[in-house]
Amino acid sequence: MENNEQNLSEILQIRRDKLAELQQMNKNPFDITKYEQTHSSKQILDGFDDLEGKRVSVAGRLMSKRGMGKVGFCDMQDNEGKIQLFVKKDLLGDDEYALFKKYDIGDIVGAEGVVFRTQTGQVSVKVDKITMLSKSLLPLPEKFHGMTDTDLRYRQRYIDLIMNADVKDTFVKRSQIISAIRAYLNGLGFLEVETPMLVSNAGGAAARPFETHFNALDENFKLRISLELYLKRLIVGGMDRVYEIGRVFRNEGLDTRHNPEFTLMELYQAYTDYHGMMELTENLYRHLAQTVLGTTKIVYNGIEMDLGKPFERITMVEAVKKYSGVDFNGIHTLDEARKAADEHKVEYEERHKKGDILNLFFEKYVEEHLIQPTFVMDHPVEISPLTKKKPDNPEYVERFEFFMNGWEMANAYSELNDPIDQRERFKAQEEQLAQGDEEANTTDEDFMRALEIGMPPTGGIGFGIDRMCMLLTDSPAIRDVLLFPTMKPLDK
Repeated sequence: MENNEQNLSEILQIRRDKLAELQQMNKNPFDITKYEQTHSSKQILDGFDDLEGKRVSVAGRLMSKRGMGKVGFCDMQDNEGKIQLFVKKDLLGDDEYALFKKYDIGDIVGAEGVVFRTQTGQVSVKVDKITMLSKSLLPLPEKFHGMTDTDLRYRQRYIDLIMNADVKDTFVKRSQIISAIRAYLNGLGFLEVETPMLVSNAGGAAARPFETHFNALDENFKLRISLELYLKRLIVGGMDRVYEIGRVFRNEGLDTRHNPEFTLMELYQAYTDYHGMMELTENLYRHLAQTVLGTTKIVYNGIEMDLGKPFERITMVEAVKKYSGVDFNGIHTLDEARKAADEHKVEYEERHKKGDILNLFFEKYVEEHLIQPTFVMDHPVEISPLTKKKPDNPEYVERFEFFMNGWEMANAYSELNDPIDQRERFKAQEEQLAQGDEEANTTDEDFMRALEIGMPPTGGIGFGIDRMCMLLTDSPAIRDVLLFPTMKPLDK
């Protein structure tokens, strides 16, 4: 270990000495403010037939060097890939070639020359002018092993992106997915909006918020856990189709599918219901897969999921009966629900009602089986404080959760627009809060005022963008689709 640290210290000093030498020669790379590129590596490789023999200017990071007698080869990596540079003493001149030989892996350079194909058939640039644009003072990870320490990759994403092309491809696809979502919804007449992140009442979901203090007002605020209540205000205001893609914050644990800050998309459409949201979800997912991946059949962790087929639709009661054998249509009291839970080793708390216990059955027995695209519909009213009741069965609501790969991917409602009923639901939530449920909602009086002004029948849905990106890029953990995931401090 001591030898490794000593070797690294020597390398760092050598690189700084090289920088000092350049500065003494009035060739300080950090003085350069711009460099004109005419082509990218991909443009040269794809367009070789038209570019052969023509002059180009490229820029990027040196990833390898070979040769270095009177002729040297190096691979230069830019935003779109790699291109080989052919550097010859006779073309560059003695002094410049001597400087080039001192360049290090990781240095950023600009190179000018003619496009040609080497005797081995590799498309290259025959360089007659090369300029260092930035000196790399820290070495990149060892060439053949790259950056394999997962924790270090997340902490130092900038190195991860340099060393692992597949990582960069994942984030390119993430950007394409979000762009395709926007284009699709805009085409349906939805309007993208922005709502507050700092709120006095963090409602719209069952989650514990982060809290902070606003010094200027001497008031405590929360970071939003959902986008719902403000977007519904806009529906009240006559903006009939709205959506927002933004960060939300939940003061919860870290695991392969959860990060305390994540990207949520919520959309609301007046004059439709949760069936309309199912249709939109099915069409959107199919469109994204076809647009970004070129197929409606996606593979995640070796399992194929077919987005081209109609998505399965099943009620929560039917799903629990199918996978646990317990039929909640035959359970009418809380005591009966508790008895069934005890017999099936489903743990519950004293505050839980019949609908809560149904949901606990669902989580234990059903979720892991929902691999193919599935809409689970008609949740109990106890766990759905913002959702319209089913007219023919008021113990349940017009809600669905969309599942793939055993994960909840989206959550949608026929939105509750009855202000009298909504106030009663908030009151029940506050009772849950008093009994120790830290994720329960509290009454939002301004939202109540909006509902009393009048909200049309509305369908709404929230999509977890990060999980969507995980599935569409075959990424094993949420941190693999977040450029800078939340990490425990190193000193902890």
